[in-house]
Amino acid sequence: MKNIILTLCTIIISLSAYAHGALIKGTVSDSLANTVIPGATIVLNDKQEITTTDQLGNFKFDCLSTGAYSLRISFIGYETKTYSVTVSESDTKMITVQLNPTSINISEVSVVGAKSLEQTMTTINKIDLELRPTKSSQDILRIIPGVVTAQHAGGGKAEQIFLRGFDCDHGTDIRVSVDDMPVNMVSHAHGQGYADLHFVTPEIIDYVDFGKGPYYTRQGDLNTAGYANFHTKNGLENSSFKIEGGSFDLVRAVGLFDLLDKKNTAKNQSAYLAAEYMFTNGPFENPQNFNRINLFGKYHGVIGDNKIFTATISTFKSEWDASGQIPQRALDNHIINRFGALDNTEGGVTSRSNANFSLTKINEDGSSFRNQVYLVNYNFELYSNFTYFANDSVNGDEIKQKEKRNIYGYNGAYNQTFNLGIKKIQTEFGAGIRYDDINNDELTHVKKRYTVINPVSLGDVDEINANVYADAVLNVSDDFKINAGVRYDQFEFQYSDKLDSLYSRQTASKGAISPKLNFYYNFTENFQLYLKSGIGFHSNDARVVIPQNGADILPAAYGTDFGAYIKPTKNLLLNVAIWQLYLQQEFVYVGDESVVEPSGKTQRFGADLSIRWQLVNWLYFDADLTLAKGRSVDDPEGQNYIPLAPTVTSIAGLTARTKKGFGASLRYRYVGDRPANEDNSVTAKGYFLLDGGLNYSSKRFDIGLSFENILNTEWNEAQFDTETRLEGEPENISELCFTPGNPFNLKAGITYKF
Repeated sequence: MKNIILTLCTIIISLSAYAHGALIKGTVSDSLANTVIPGATIVLNDKQEITTTDQLGNFKFDCLSTGAYSLRISFIGYETKTYSVTVSESDTKMITVQLNPTSINISEVSVVGAKSLEQTMTTINKIDLELRPTKSSQDILRIIPGVVTAQHAGGGKAEQIFLRGFDCDHGTDIRVSVDDMPVNMVSHAHGQGYADLHFVTPEIIDYVDFGKGPYYTRQGDLNTAGYANFHTKNGLENSSFKIEGGSFDLVRAVGLFDLLDKKNTAKNQSAYLAAEYMFTNGPFENPQNFNRINLFGKYHGVIGDNKIFTATISTFKSEWDASGQIPQRALDNHIINRFGALDNTEGGVTSRSNANFSLTKINEDGSSFRNQVYLVNYNFELYSNFTYFANDSVNGDEIKQKEKRNIYGYNGAYNQTFNLGIKKIQTEFGAGIRYDDINNDELTHVKKRYTVINPVSLGDVDEINANVYADAVLNVSDDFKINAGVRYDQFEFQYSDKLDSLYSRQTASKGAISPKLNFYYNFTENFQLYLKSGIGFHSNDARVVIPQNGADILPAAYGTDFGAYIKPTKNLLLNVAIWQLYLQQEFVYVGDESVVEPSGKTQRFGADLSIRWQLVNWLYFDADLTLAKGRSVDDPEGQNYIPLAPTVTSIAGLTARTKKGFGASLRYRYVGDRPANEDNSVTAKGYFLLDGGLNYSSKRFDIGLSFENILNTEWNEAQFDTETRLEGEPENISELCFTPGNPFNLKAGITYKF
């Protein structure tokens, strides 16, 4: 014991010795808006040491010896600045840096980050958002490299998401959040992890923090194929009003209103209101009557010298009619055309209201403590008919799925960086809890929406997910970093079956440990290798967990990535990766039966390629390509295909932007053919689509014209191998059913800024 105490004392004395020395501190802000810039990169003495600004725009370099130092400060969308600073022993130098906004310049982007490669991912996303402004809620998801989406229920339903060889359904295998508030709905009436992003107005998105695979300690349930955390803008450069109109009776209006004057903005206080209304009938013979309204308000401000308070309040409602998916034989036999309907009573209504509050305290030593509380009120009602008359030849098979839920949640995180001699270790410790209170989770067999045939399931769900985690990044050297973390999640499930004459509240519980280990090595400032590994999981529906006595609640996902970020030239940025992901259990939701069927173990391998290339000052090229091969582990060869798992996806385009405000873009979306069933006897057809746009921007006005599906390609947006029976048919037939994608259409818009 005596030796241990002496050793600890020696370590403490040694670390204390390193604590002395000169200190350089500074703040980075926008020269025009006078707002701080979090995440700016500061390089000391040509990569001797690298750091980033915190949420208050502050940075520091400590334990420095006497001498002259050079600081290079950069952030995407701003001109890089260089400062020279001379310090003496125990001296503290304060500098104030104001960066001038400029057009995107990829030459300013470094693949070396202070923490990990995820900062490079965020930089890529900022480039994409700047050059490819989002036009719809679907575009919000497609801004993530490798993500492809499909809509198949009149525009109001959450998109079907494809990522890294996964048909994530509506969110089963991708964790989605907005300002760290969860979007996914667990034990949802329509499917596990249902992620409806339509409550977010695209114009208020600042950037997307995203990652592929289960390698991120902060991310818990549903983070198997990846995660996406959408960050809304803290403030507006100006107020604006946009009006758009286009094909299929499209009308859209968006107002963004800055609520504080520039004097308050200079004091790091901002507040704004966003409002959006949208209506469209879509290309279908039966009008969609799709209405959506969004209201969003946000306050962001610095309290005192070291606290940041953010509050957002939002509400959303959407209502629509849908023509639904159709079987191929209905077209072949000329029963309907591509945009006709076999059941025109499909559709739904949904609403969501959110309150999200966070308070972050930045301490003198650079550590920070963040607390977040969120509340969600959610309502959902959907009418669908997947099989027509397969189960009920008289009334048809239409179903109603309905629920009401409240979500209460808390997230907390403490961050601190420790100096270990010449090395640093960045740590984060976090905890959180989420409680879903779901009332009347319902599945009912109906006719023409309002005639009840018979109830299938009805009950109340209470689901609690509590978690704790620890994460650390060790700077082994200036070029080599190790990121290790571990996370523990505990789930408690309760279900009350209201169709059971004998009341009972059934329960189940389960815990999951998710370790992560990642390595990053910077050969040069423009070449970073990484190896990522980790275990994640996706939870099962409570209505399935309870009857199975807790079996298959939290099947694990084991992933590995090996890749690189490379800048072979100053204007070209590449990301290449090979990866694999093994799932203990894959789920298939059968909506009309209210069950989640386990489909066994699966294995996926693949490769990703992302390119961001500034060809000349005014012309940019971007491309994302994903190749994937997925197979069921337990099934025999030839019977082991994963239905609807994408094999090849790609999105790419050219964007031109001149100094005089003119712009143009030409983009494609490509999805390859993929198996629609286990033996690949039915194929979900791939497609190639070409989209484009023209725009002009001035100080007061923006004018835009966008074209979708320029080649007017006939394509299937969502596709399923489904057993159906049409009215009057003698038996059920299994074949490809699909929702037709939009034909050629255009949209024009004008924005007034004030």
